[in-house]
Amino acid sequence: MVNNEGKDNKLEKMRHSAAHVMAEAVQSVFPEARFGIGPAIENGFYYDFELPRSLTPDDLPVIEAKMAEIIAADKPFINEEVSKEEASKLFAAQPYKLELIDEIPDEKVGLYRQGSFVDLCRGPHVSSTGEIKTFKLVSIAGAYWRGSENNPMLQRIYGLLFLSDKEMDDYLELQEELKKRDHRKIGKDLDLFVFSDLVGKGLPLFTEKGSIIRRELEQFVVDEETKRGYKHVYTPDLANIALYKTSGHYPYYKDSMYPVMKVEEEELMLRPMTCPHHFELYSSKPRSYRELPFRIAELAKQFRYEKSGELTGLMRVRSFCLADSHIICQPDQAIDEINSVLDLIEYVASVLGLKAGDNYHYRLSLGDRKDEVKYYHDDAAWDFAEEVLRTVLVQRKASYFEAEKEAAFYGPKIDIQMRNFAGKEDTAFTVQYDFVMPKRFGLTYIDKDQTEKEPIVIHRSSIGAIERTMAFLIEHYAGALPVWLAPVQVMVIPVADRHLEYARKLGVELTGEGVRAKVDDRSERMNLKIRQAQLEKVPFMLVVGDKEEAEGTVSVRLRSGEQLSSQPFERFKDTVQITIASKSKD
Repeated sequence: MVNNEGKDNKLEKMRHSAAHVMAEAVQSVFPEARFGIGPAIENGFYYDFELPRSLTPDDLPVIEAKMAEIIAADKPFINEEVSKEEASKLFAAQPYKLELIDEIPDEKVGLYRQGSFVDLCRGPHVSSTGEIKTFKLVSIAGAYWRGSENNPMLQRIYGLLFLSDKEMDDYLELQEELKKRDHRKIGKDLDLFVFSDLVGKGLPLFTEKGSIIRRELEQFVVDEETKRGYKHVYTPDLANIALYKTSGHYPYYKDSMYPVMKVEEEELMLRPMTCPHHFELYSSKPRSYRELPFRIAELAKQFRYEKSGELTGLMRVRSFCLADSHIICQPDQAIDEINSVLDLIEYVASVLGLKAGDNYHYRLSLGDRKDEVKYYHDDAAWDFAEEVLRTVLVQRKASYFEAEKEAAFYGPKIDIQMRNFAGKEDTAFTVQYDFVMPKRFGLTYIDKDQTEKEPIVIHRSSIGAIERTMAFLIEHYAGALPVWLAPVQVMVIPVADRHLEYARKLGVELTGEGVRAKVDDRSERMNLKIRQAQLEKVPFMLVVGDKEEAEGTVSVRLRSGEQLSSQPFERFKDTVQITIASKSKD
């Protein structure tokens, strides 16, 4: 552990130092450059500049060469402290540095020099430029000064830095693989979804093929939840704003909600969440303890305003469908219900081919007792709820970590943190213990002793937002989805036109048995048809010619390129049906 920390600290210093070297190199190319900031970041560094012209990719090798000269010169990094007045004189021609100097509360300002180049900096750095190892400048981007749209747009140069050529090569190889797996690219190549500026940013349009994947996921969720005692419902995609003021969501989420629509005497808005709708269904009539736990679920359309720069394919959208559910139960039922929810989540993940530890893990998200503005003030309720969630995770011997100040305003939660192919984590879905909403909505039940009591609510999603889950699976499988999710499961390929009738007969029979089959009846060469089916990630290709037609067999090829032995069509049909029904990953 100590060695890893030492390595990370050394890399951090090296990357920070490389940013200074890049700034010096840029100044040598553009003497009139104005400097922003240049920190170390994950895998490298960047620096922001105001330059006399726009940079192009051709500029990066020139700056790299200048950096190599500075590194070869092995200039020492020298730390100095000067007064704010001296620093202001030194950076008189650098308005962005002057702004930073003005905000420094201390009388002294930290500087670092390498040769004649000096920069405003607190450090730390390596001893000299010669210690900087393998680096590469990779991209140019626009960046508002200090991240504000009201400030000037600067040019940001990104660089990579690793301790060895091998680490750099491994990283670049991974980036190339990530480009291939990008769900936006695969979605376009496989004709799964599109976006239209005329429809609106962040509003995906699913094609026939993409809709098949989505429908299969939705049907899987509904069927599985129904088996486990959930009541599936439909509620409206919009509601009176009073609903969200009652729930308490409005003050916290109003910046990510869509504007209010005034219709006659009502103020309506597109819903950003479903829970208040479900509470109204529950409270539509008196409830008995015999009805608890009351598990209500919905594939619910929700709408959130995401800034344009944050929209990312299906990962971050403005309209999404959440596999949402709310379990209204007695406090002493909470542990069993949360365990059942995690059983469901782990089952769904296993069917999708995701493994605990490798692809996802748990985070226990806690509240902040001191923040009485965001978090509901009831220390005892917070302590009880957090201990319930912690007990569940401990009982299950689940691998988890705790995170302060990550809870929802109405209670703590277990977040399922999904790790993508690149190792980046996102919260895929959550299980939340809620002791606030029952109070706000007056949720009650009649107990065994005929007294009226207040339940608690467990918020949960079994598969998260369908759009985000689709994006994750497309990247996880690089487009080669399991057979049950593949838009086209079998492509029948006749060797020649004279085999078309037999091919169509097989296609009709497969379709009649619920298999998504197509016949490639184009007048093209067989090898071209096979190649096209492989590019479309079709799991099975049935090649049929004279021999197959005469014997009632099929020659089976897999999308991997593997050629299976010829077999009776009936045997293949049975096999593919079993594969689909079992949701096999192979």
